[in-house]
Amino acid sequence: MNEPHIWWYITRASALIAWALMTMSVLWGILLSTRVMRRIDNPAWLQDLHRYLGGLTLFMVALHMVSLMLDGWLKFSLPETLVPFATDYKPLAVALGIISFYILIAVQGTSLFMNRLPRRFWKGLHYSSYVALLLVALHAGWSGTDVGAWWYRVLAIVLISVATIAVLVRIITGTKTRSSSSPVREKAVPAEDQLVLARPQIDTRTMVVSTLEDVAQGVRAIRLLPLGGGQLPVWHPGAHVTLHLPNGLQRQYSLCGDPAERTHFDIAVLKTEQSEGGSEWIHANLSPGMTLEVSGPLNHFELEPANEYFFIAGGIGITPIKAMIESLPVRRKWKLIYVGRSRSTMAFAEELLERYPDHVEIHASDEQDSQLDVYALTASSTAQVYCCGPESLMSAVASFVPAERMHLERFVAIARASSLPASPLEVTCRKSKKSFVVDPQESILDALEENGLPVLGSCKKGVCGTCEVRVVEGKPVHLDSVIDDAEKDRLKVMYPCVSRAEGDKLVLDL
Repeated sequence: MNEPHIWWYITRASALIAWALMTMSVLWGILLSTRVMRRIDNPAWLQDLHRYLGGLTLFMVALHMVSLMLDGWLKFSLPETLVPFATDYKPLAVALGIISFYILIAVQGTSLFMNRLPRRFWKGLHYSSYVALLLVALHAGWSGTDVGAWWYRVLAIVLISVATIAVLVRIITGTKTRSSSSPVREKAVPAEDQLVLARPQIDTRTMVVSTLEDVAQGVRAIRLLPLGGGQLPVWHPGAHVTLHLPNGLQRQYSLCGDPAERTHFDIAVLKTEQSEGGSEWIHANLSPGMTLEVSGPLNHFELEPANEYFFIAGGIGITPIKAMIESLPVRRKWKLIYVGRSRSTMAFAEELLERYPDHVEIHASDEQDSQLDVYALTASSTAQVYCCGPESLMSAVASFVPAERMHLERFVAIARASSLPASPLEVTCRKSKKSFVVDPQESILDALEENGLPVLGSCKKGVCGTCEVRVVEGKPVHLDSVIDDAEKDRLKVMYPCVSRAEGDKLVLDL
């Protein structure tokens, strides 16, 4: 640090690195949103890299600003560094850099809470990163001391060209997506088919039934398009949506299409023998052109990055597994064991066999002389295991696979009961400053609604995870079947539709 110009060197270097990182972050975000990179690796890894580039950009900008204050030549003060037009040194150019810094903070900060913010608000704010990139380019061109150097000009031309091309690609692909969905606007929608519900916290949209197709005996594939066209939210394999049916029922169905396709949702509905009215209504009444309210997507079964996967699906449990397979890069190692009564009842079986003959094994009961040996299948595997299907199948798999490699999604709640005696529970909602007592036979979810604090609830059986709330104080007694109890405690969340709490007090972040 004895070099008199050390801070000036740091200022110049950090500024250039920040500019390059910001360009890379915006470029990577565009590649993700247009799904150009979908076959390179797992979506979670790609998004982590996007966030990492954004965070590193902010760090380098902060270093640039600190080094300006420490440099002995310019001697920027704290107000001159943080307040636009507070300095006499190239005030406009410096102000543009300061404004872009605040935009970066807003974009990066809200990205940490994107799941808690209105989707349109977050998306609009995120688009301001393009403005920040433009301001940074202007700031660099008007205030940089190396502008005359040939290497600086080459670097500037490359960064500006890359950013311009990426933004144009984003605009063009977005326009194509909207135009491809535009025919939906021409559909006449009967008023009696519409159902509009207030949906706090989770996005709800009106969607049009585009196509219906029987993909197996008793299984109907349904494609839903957003009313008015446009892109749907980014979703990851394992996600599900909730259909709000005209008969008043709400039912959850896993998304089974390609996550890269942002113009529609694909689901598949099994007509169950003892239907409570959901699947039976869909099979009997749903037709192309009808509209439904659809909320979500939500995900408690997300595909985590791994080198190898072992998928086990039973019956209609193939739906989330199919989306996982669709999202995998070509080089990823994986295997699917698909179990069912007969091939005629197994949705997408022939399609999967045709597309992935070296990865898929079909075990139809009417073709086998013996039952599936789950232990033999899983004993030698070290892959991450994802299983969805009947409870008997999932319990058998979970009994042989270590918990750290086991991932399950249930369609039916496990019968769980508290060992504690039923007693009144005082619930306090910290944000709304309300407190009330929940009777032993009343659910916390119902009590919240009765006291003017409606929390979105769908299945009300502890399966879908829609009613998730954050716990501030108290120890929940988890009686749901959404995710592992230890994971819920780590995240400090509970599902009040079925769960209770130890003791007589519970404080929620509502």
